Amino acid sequence: MSKVVMQTRIRLARNLKKYPFPCRLNTAGKTEVAEIIIDAVKNSNSPLSKELDVLYVKDLTEAQRISLVEQHLASPEFISDSAGRALILSKDRTMSIMLNEEDHIRLQVLRKDFNLKEAYDTADKLDTLLDENLEFAFDEKLGYLTQCPTNLGTGMRASVMLHLPALKSSKAISRIAGNLSKLGLTIRGAYGEGTEPEGAMYQLSNQVTLGISEEAAVENLKNIAQQLVSQELQAQKRMSESLDTQDKLWRSLGILRTAKLISCKEALELLSNVRFGINSGVIDGVELETVDKLIEDIQPATMMVNKNEQISPRDRDILRAEILNEALR
Repeated sequence: MSKVVMQTRIRLARNLKKYPFPCRLNTAGKTEVAEIIIDAVKNSNSPLSKELDVLYVKDLTEAQRISLVEQHLASPEFISDSAGRALILSKDRTMSIMLNEEDHIRLQVLRKDFNLKEAYDTADKLDTLLDENLEFAFDEKLGYLTQCPTNLGTGMRASVMLHLPALKSSKAISRIAGNLSKLGLTIRGAYGEGTEPEGAMYQLSNQVTLGISEEAAVENLKNIAQQLVSQELQAQKRMSESLDTQDKLWRSLGILRTAKLISCKEALELLSNVRFGINSGVIDGVELETVDKLIEDIQPATMMVNKNEQISPRDRDILRAEILNEALR
């Protein structure tokens, strides 16, 4: 499964009972809500609380903010406004809590590969940690109350990030997306709604949160994801038998090993081809983990954060090529 499923995420939306939604709060109100939640985390007896740090959006550089989005630790909407917003982040960067995005709390747990149950269990523990000291807005009929009605009920979004180069190449994604919507699921770009699937990376997630339990939603996502993985692997097997495909995959690796300048978009497409090559057995001598780490490390803002300096677009293309050359040589 890890060949196709790159990452698993569980996200929970929660709001405090005695406060309006963030869109109805001024900066002082948002700051008050954020501090209440931060105090609840710090004062918890759970071992999880010792693993969490607090980042205030107003204190972060633009590169640091964008890098959080590149690493799927925060949303583009969250970093667009610093007023009263904070991020509670685990030291290993597998858990994050956005404060005052669309809801007071957007809690998420990330796991590598296809670890839905593990991600859900951790998210549930983190939710319990918060519930010990906070009173959430909850209705007996509607479940957890959220700013957007589409999140009412469990307030949970479960998702898996899938690498689907063969299905994308065969133009099967449009047909699949239409069928998924009938099953209460949606598929879109890796960074969520409205984003392009660069590097053939897609996010599959549940749409229905009302009238269904969290466990049932996770199980439904798991079953559909397994079907997509099977379709992708079958398509990869067929395509990889073609000499033209094999040539394309090896050429992609050759470019990554020797390029002197390369954009992020081109690098992601070529890394997607190499990943396809590894999965299908066409390319050997390169580890899947190396490719997946490169997909994270060559993002523009993340490179600047790692180097701790501002870097011009052209110099980023040079640095990106150097990183790729070194890792794949």
